Amino acid sequence: MSRLPDLMDIFLQPGELFVADAGFQIRTILGSCVSITLWHPVARMGGMSHFLLPSRGKDVQEHEFDGRYGDEALLLMIKDLNAAGIDHMQCQAKIFGGGNMFPGHTRANNINVGLRNGEAARALLQRHGIEVHTENLYGEGHRQIIFNVSNGDVWSRQVRPSRLESSADHYAVKGIQK
Repeated sequence: MSRLPDLMDIFLQPGELFVADAGFQIRTILGSCVSITLWHPVARMGGMSHFLLPSRGKDVQEHEFDGRYGDEALLLMIKDLNAAGIDHMQCQAKIFGGGNMFPGHTRANNINVGLRNGEAARALLQRHGIEVHTENLYGEGHRQIIFNVSNGDVWSRQVRPSRLESSADHYAVKGIQK
């Protein structure tokens, strides 16, 4: 899972998103955060987000949208795709992340951020009429993600927390089919 030859490599930090053509690969590392990838198979264009929370919980103006929030990140990607002439409803979606970074440690309020992020991603895509083709969500540990915009493939490698190092890492090529 290294840099693919002949593709410009973009690494997303939490709260970032990127929309590009077939000359790019987009990478990130996810814990409880979630990435949505959108890919248009004919135009060979797509985008990926890396959001931290489902929403900010209050309405804001479009110029204030922030990629840290799933609902706003998706709207920003849709806007960028539409500006490139891509109908977002013709895109294929894939969802990754939502991992539990600290298994065995429960919080007093028992909120599972990763679970909430994954459920939000599904609901957001459904609300915008975008079909989810693949997802690889939840579990323990973090994921390394690489999205090849030229062909729509997304590679996901889940790395378990250190207390589980004796168990094999989980590799998913193109995610897990629903």
